[in-house]
Order: sequence, then structure tokens, then C-alpha cells
Amino acid sequence: MTDNAAGSAAAAVAKADVPTVRSVAYVDVFDALAQGLRDFRAAPLYGLFFGGVYAAGGWVLLFLLNWMEVNYYVYPMATGFAMIAPFIAAGLYEVSRRLEAGAPLTWRGVLASARTAGGKDLSWMVVVTTFAYIIWIDIAIALYLMFYGLKPLAFTELVTAIVTTPAGALFFLVGNAVGALLAAIVFSLTVVSFPLLFDRHVDFVTAMITSCKVVLASPGPMALWAAIIAVLLMVSFLSVFVALVAVLPVLGHATWHLYRRAIAMKGDHVVLLALARE
Repeated sequence: MTDNAAGSAAAAVAKADVPTVRSVAYVDVFDALAQGLRDFRAAPLYGLFFGGVYAAGGWVLLFLLNWMEVNYYVYPMATGFAMIAPFIAAGLYEVSRRLEAGAPLTWRGVLASARTAGGKDLSWMVVVTTFAYIIWIDIAIALYLMFYGLKPLAFTELVTAIVTTPAGALFFLVGNAVGALLAAIVFSLTVVSFPLLFDRHVDFVTAMITSCKVVLASPGPMALWAAIIAVLLMVSFLSVFVALVAVLPVLGHATWHLYRRAIAMKGDHVVLLALARE
């Protein structure tokens, strides 16, 4: 069966699917992370490719900020950059899905699925996350103007102010608190919505509602998953995005497995069978 035929068969089955939320335990989070690492080891070239693309985007961002001499925006833009990671990870979902089904891995099949899966609804999710990113940058700019006015500070000067002055410390605390709140909202809307849209034929509103239901059904384990993501991404930022080359694929594969544990779909066996018959 060709990649296109298998995809058509899977899509035909998926059209009637309705997602059902299942509770997730703490052990499921660690198991999903272990499976993500296993998938990365099983298909490292795919993981390194998608991780490299994402890291390269971060390097371009840093270059542009330095070129425009607005280095004080590095921290908010770097942290907000994580909001678009689920879209970049779409190809990793396909790799994990094929490994799960025992289907062959081909660059053509993986890249085609990453490009076409989810259709317009996945594009709308990209709009939602990009809009959230823009809001975060606007908030960061507004906070900077509130504390420092129009006076531009070099990145090192800003760090010194944060460490040595009460106003700088308050600026850092308020900015991170607001950022954490926005990140929690975006996390709730997207934690499983991207793999759900990638895997099945549902609209983006249903995907976001389902994602929120997953968080509400298992708040503790989902908070743990959010904390793991935050820590690994912070390590990546401290490494000037170098660690993202490995961190993104592990998180992307793990997200797929956590989604599979959190969401039950009718016709799962039929879709996996269609992939396995390629």
C-alpha cells in the first residue's frame, strides 16, 4: 500500500471518530517520556532533522535580535518561542505513529504527513499559538516600558539590573508570573490538540476543548508534564538552542505517546492496520 493510499484509508476511518478523555497517572508521564526517548533512538535521523530545524529557527531569531540591537527582547522571545514547538513536532508524531504500527519509515511519507495532516484545522491551531506568542511579546514590551521607559538597555545591563535592584527583581517576577499564566493557558489548549488534529479528523475547536478536558481530568500529572517541558526547554535556551536538537524530538515523541494514553478513539485498530499494511 502506498503512503497516499494508507493515509486515505486512515482518514476515511477517522472522520467518524469522537475523542474520549482518559485519566493519566504520574507513571504514564514517565512512561511516555521513556517511550519518547526510545523512539528517538529508533529513528535518530528524523529526530535530529526536526530538532535541527527548530534550533535553526532559534538561531535566526537570536541573530535578528542582535542585528536590530534589541537584545533585551531575547528572554521573552526565546521563552515564547516554545509555543510554536508542537507544530514543528508534527513530523515526529508521524514517526512515532509508524513505529507504533510497525510501518516502514520513509522520508517521503513522514514529510508528506507533516505537511498535509490536520489540514486547515491544524493551520488554525498554528494561528492560535502564534497569536498567543504575539500577545506574550506585547506584554513583555509593555512591562519593559512600565519599568524602564524608552531607555534601551543591553541584555547584560538588564540582567545586572534584575540581580542588583529591587525594581529589576520586581520586573523579572511580574514578567515571569504573567508569562507562566499565559503558558499555562496555551499548554491546556495544546497539550494533546496538535497530535489529535494530526492523527484524526476533528476540528480545531474540538481539539482544544478535548485538550482542556485532559488537563482537568488529570491536573497533577499534566502539571508534572508541563514542568518537565519547562525544565528541558530552559536547559535548551541556556545552551543557546543547541540542546533543542535532541530535546525537541524526545518531547515530540513523548507527546504522541501521552496523547495515545490520554485519548481513546474509535477505529484505532483500523488506522494502525492501514499504516502497517503499507
